[in-house]
Amino acid sequence: MTESTDVSDLITALPEQPRSAMLNLRALIHATATETGVAVEEALKWGQPSFAPPKRIGTPIRLNWSQKTPDRIDLLVHCQTTLVSDWRALFPEFSYDGSRALHIPLDREISKDALSVLIASALTYRKKAKAGET
Repeated sequence: MTESTDVSDLITALPEQPRSAMLNLRALIHATATETGVAVEEALKWGQPSFAPPKRIGTPIRLNWSQKTPDRIDLLVHCQTTLVSDWRALFPEFSYDGSRALHIPLDREISKDALSVLIASALTYRKKAKAGET
């Protein structure tokens, strides 16, 4: 689990509030990966920080902050998974975008424990799908 210089540079260039939130999310993704025993490869994909587990274990997580939606960070997963649907069932109080993203507001805290559950489910998605646990 190495941190990418490209990802570091992109995060450093963000305004203070999204930068701080993005750094916290990045640390939480790495901590959750360690706790679940999944190695993640950090890189920029489509200009966004991406955290990819091994292909047969999970699905990549990407983070996005945009000036078009400056009040949130999006945690994105592959849209052909059931992850966002599963997350909605677990945490209906959160805001989502279709089958693709969780919206993380910058003006209020979301439980790190809840986020860790969502992150772990993405990092181990394919492993669970194979076992019939989705």
